[in-house]
Amino acid sequence: MSRVSVRPLESADLAACGALLAERHRRHRMAEPLLSARFCAVDAALRELTAAFETTGASGAVALRDAVPVGFVLGAPKSSPVWGPNIWVEAAGQAVTDAEVVRDLYAAAATRWVADGRTAHYVLVPAHDADLVRAWFRLGFGQQQAHAVRPAVRTRTVDVAGLSVRRAGRADILALAELDLELPRQHGSSPTFSPGVPSTVEENLAEWEEGIADTGLATFVAESDGHVVGSAIGCALEKSGTHLGLARPDNAGFLGFAAVFPHARGRGAGRALGEAVIGWAVDSGFDSVVTDWRVTNLLASRTWPVLGFTESFLRLHRTVAT
Repeated sequence: MSRVSVRPLESADLAACGALLAERHRRHRMAEPLLSARFCAVDAALRELTAAFETTGASGAVALRDAVPVGFVLGAPKSSPVWGPNIWVEAAGQAVTDAEVVRDLYAAAATRWVADGRTAHYVLVPAHDADLVRAWFRLGFGQQQAHAVRPAVRTRTVDVAGLSVRRAGRADILALAELDLELPRQHGSSPTFSPGVPSTVEENLAEWEEGIADTGLATFVAESDGHVVGSAIGCALEKSGTHLGLARPDNAGFLGFAAVFPHARGRGAGRALGEAVIGWAVDSGFDSVVTDWRVTNLLASRTWPVLGFTESFLRLHRTVAT
């Protein structure tokens, strides 16, 4: 196979790279048919790629073999300080004809990113493509997050003595505000060690005073012997700011949050809450349910696959020491 040449990605490359992206998505849907079929069409894939290319601060690289594009990588920064001095390669930000090419592409693109001081790199990779995932691993990346999807069909409910799940009401606001602290606490501890500025109960109470009446949210609480021990929220996937473009199935519900107080974990409350959100999605007419989790979150990474969620995209991460 002849060697590739790599140069900065330009607007004139977008049409050919859009075709590569559409082909990548077509292969992805063979492994995960719940993903949207729209982006198998070159024009739809090209619109996503063009929007990414026009994002403020976007830059990338294209690989050519015999003057024909065989791959591209495109990244752009996010303004949130949570991610550090960052660059994100989102769902529309890469496609290659063979996985090894992505290493040449990253080497070229990251030269500029690091020179600009953007040393925290994030990339969404189709989960089914083991060769592509390994190529990113060989660039020093590790898996941080899993994006996953499952059909909107009811699961087999496992009854747990003394445990019940119901829709939340105004009387549950204090418990909901306290439970909102649990997921950040868990992510801040071992083995995730995720940085972030936690909210307070008072801030959460103020949000729930309005949020409890939001008809776009399906909020559930789990009770054990009459006491609220956990909560979960379902909504339309359109409310999510992370599952976008090629990573967004059509007509999907979203398991957006779930938390259980530490003293009640390990008794099935998390699973029961997940089942409740899935059941709500079925009743609401959604075709699929999407969720995501930190892979270092031991509870989530063990609970959601048991409920039938399969990984669709992997978020990989690397911090470059300078």
